[in-house]
Amino acid sequence: MPTFCGEQLAARIEHAEAEFMVACTDQVGRRGPATTFAIPVGGGFATYAGPDSPFTKVVGIGFGSQPTDDDLAAVEAAYESAGAPVQVELSILATPELGARLTSRGYQLVSFENVLGRALDTALESTTVEGVVVVGADDRRREYLDVVIEAAVHPDTAGLPQHESFSHAALEEAEVASADAGSRLYIAERDGAVAGGAGFRVADGLAQMTGAGTVPAHRRRGVQTALLSARLRDAVAAGCDLAVVTTQPGSPSHANAQRSGFDLLYTRAVLVKDA
Repeated sequence: MPTFCGEQLAARIEHAEAEFMVACTDQVGRRGPATTFAIPVGGGFATYAGPDSPFTKVVGIGFGSQPTDDDLAAVEAAYESAGAPVQVELSILATPELGARLTSRGYQLVSFENVLGRALDTALESTTVEGVVVVGADDRRREYLDVVIEAAVHPDTAGLPQHESFSHAALEEAEVASADAGSRLYIAERDGAVAGGAGFRVADGLAQMTGAGTVPAHRRRGVQTALLSARLRDAVAAGCDLAVVTTQPGSPSHANAQRSGFDLLYTRAVLVKDA
C-alpha cells in the first residue's frame, strides 16, 4: 500500500529537516570565520550559513506553534543584516493561512520540491545493479566529495530545472558539514571507476537521504538505484521505520525514488523575499 502522509507525519519529517539544517549550520560556524545563525521560528528554524549556502533557508515552519508577525519581521531583519534573501520552504500540509501571510509580506513563489517516503521493514529486498558496487565512504571522504561535487556542478538537465545553483566551494563546505552532522557516506564504483556518491542520516527513526549525485559519464546506468538500495538496507539495520528523500518534481531523482518504492508524501513551496 502507498505510504499515506497526514499532518502528524509531515510535522515529524519537517522537524527532522529543520534539526538537520541547524546541525549543518553549526558545523559551518565551527570551521569558518563567517557569521552563522539558527533562529527558532514557528515550530521550525531560520538558518544562515553564508550567502552561498544550501543551509541558508527557513524550514519546518507551520506545524504546531505559528510565527507571529513580529517573529517573521525578526527573521527578515536577520537575513537583511546578512545581505541575503529570505527563502522559506513551506510544506503544503502546514497551516494553510501561512502561505497567504507570507505572500502578503512580499514573498514570491519561485519553485516547488517533492518529499517522498517509503516505509521500511526487515523484509526489504536489496537491488543489485550489474557492474556497480556500493561501499561505505566515511574513510574515503575526499573521493566522496570529488564525485558528488562534480555531479552537482554538472546537473542533470532532465525534468524541471533547479531554481538554485551553488559554487564549488559552497558545495564542498555543505557536504563536509553534512558528514560532520551525522550523514553516513557511500561511494558507487562502476566498472572500477568512482561513479557517484550519496549519504543518509538517522533522525528520530527516519532515514533522511541527505543527497546523491552521479557524474555525467555514468548516468542512466543504475548508479543511483544501487546507492539507494544500499542506504535503505542500512537504514533498516539502524532501526528506521521510514526513509524520506527530497527531489525536484519530474526529475530523474524523482523517477529513481518511485522505482525504488517511494511514494509522494507532500510538496514544499519555495518562497523567496529579496533582501
